[in-house]
Amino acid sequence: MRRTRTRPQLAVLALTLVALVGLAACSGPETGPAAPAGAPPATAASEVAVAAPTEQATAAPSRAMTDPCSLVSKQEAEKLAGTALQDGVAAPASCTYTGPTTGPTAQVEVYVGDGAKKQLDIDRQLGHKLDPVSGLGDEAFIEDGWIFFNNSGVWVSIHLVRLDDPAKYGKPMQELARTAATRV
Repeated sequence: MRRTRTRPQLAVLALTLVALVGLAACSGPETGPAAPAGAPPATAASEVAVAAPTEQATAAPSRAMTDPCSLVSKQEAEKLAGTALQDGVAAPASCTYTGPTTGPTAQVEVYVGDGAKKQLDIDRQLGHKLDPVSGLGDEAFIEDGWIFFNNSGVWVSIHLVRLDDPAKYGKPMQELARTAATRV
């Protein structure tokens, strides 16, 4: 008597086969032609990059690790916002100074690295009006409540939240960004 498999059994069999093939592919180094006797063992390219990073690769993380709270002090954030703010709350790529719970509504946020660049890219995609700012880093743009700049390959954004006319903060934002750019 011949036994046929049901669809669920075939699906389980197919998934098992895929899992086994995946495990085999990830289980160890690739095999290739044998190395001559006495030759050092072959090393994967990823191991070489970890074992011997280039000067450029080691320099980049130090820039990316710029402390956002060191770019804009609490006093500078308060001057921009025009009100008292709480101490900065640091995160790996941002620093946030918030207004007191008693008001007025105010917040200054500083972002450093890829996140700052991504904010600019999103605003561009959304069609926000971005005005270039001359004399600020390698490249800089301002819009209502935001200023973005690139200094030596490090992107920084400063965001101000206030409930009044954002136009009155344009010049102070540029001044603060120029100061912050000297610290990148």
